[in-house]
This record gives sequence, C-alpha cells and structure tokens, in this order.
Amino acid sequence: MRFSKGRNFLFRVPEGEELLSYINRFAEEHNVLIGIINAIGSLRNPEIGYFDEKAGEYKVIELKGTFELVSLMGNISLKEGKPFAHIHVSLGGPDGRLYGGHLVEGEVFVAEVFIQELLGEPLERKPQDNGLALWDAET
Repeated sequence: MRFSKGRNFLFRVPEGEELLSYINRFAEEHNVLIGIINAIGSLRNPEIGYFDEKAGEYKVIELKGTFELVSLMGNISLKEGKPFAHIHVSLGGPDGRLYGGHLVEGEVFVAEVFIQELLGEPLERKPQDNGLALWDAET
C-alpha cells in the first residue's frame, strides 16, 4: 500500500493524563486515521506487556515509580472503526536498567509527542486466530 504525507502534529501531553488514552482521543478529535507516532518524556507507574504466543494473550509487567520514556514508537490505524494507537516503549529506570514492550498504560509526568499523519486507504485491525488484531497480510 502507498501513502502520502499528511499533517504533522507536535504537542505536549498534560501531566497526569494517561498517555495511550490521550493519544487515541487526540487522533479521533483530529481525524488522524493512519499515522506514525514518536515521543519522549517520563511516565509514572507504567504498565508494559509482551504477547505470550502460547497463551494467546498479553502478559502485563507493572513498573512502580517514574521512568524515563527513552523511546516511544508506534502507529495509528483503525480498530472497530476508530483511530487506534499501537505503541511500543523503551523505559529507563532509576538504576539505569531499560524495560521495553507494548505500552498498556502510563501516567504522564512529561510527554512530548510527534504524529506524522499518512494519507491513503485506511488500515483496519481485525481479530486473528492467534489472538492479535492485525492488518491484512497483503498491506
């Protein structure tokens, strides 16, 4: 599939907001149907996950405290007809250890977000037999 560049958004998420929910609301309010997301900042008590292929579900890791949002990357597509952000993060702890995975949730201390909108045929996430909601393989 081919896409062209749309609008660019650069914004700071208010302290105390839940990051993933905020990005989903932002995408819906600005009608961003496809896009690329990057961010940096800090999250409080984030929850990250990894997909357990054998169990067919995400296993959640709860981190306590404030963690540096070293890197956030992801995309926006449609799920159940609404913009849906799929985000992975790298989080730095106070001891310098790095934690990474699928962002489940995290309260913002600081978050600076960049979204590059893409224009073209929307990508739709659909439930698969493996337990994930994915785009069609041909996309």
